[in-house]
Amino acid sequence: MVSRKIFLNTVEEVKAFVDIITPCPYEIDLISGRFLVDAKSMLGIFSLDISKPVRMDIHTDSCDALLEQLKPYLVEE
Repeated sequence: MVSRKIFLNTVEEVKAFVDIITPCPYEIDLISGRFLVDAKSMLGIFSLDISKPVRMDIHTDSCDALLEQLKPYLVEE
């Protein structure tokens, strides 16, 4: 599993993020506090507090290409 922090600032960014990850064959979760949602669900994402970065858990070990596509949303830790 790979974990990264992401920040989705606008509705357009949420839509673009979901468009990127939807074709992925593995599970991706977003975690904010004690809430966990499917990252492929726009409604799920909007149920989180996205005014601050959230944790993204990618349930695979080989996702370098995906992380490259998600660079605009990644937060440096």
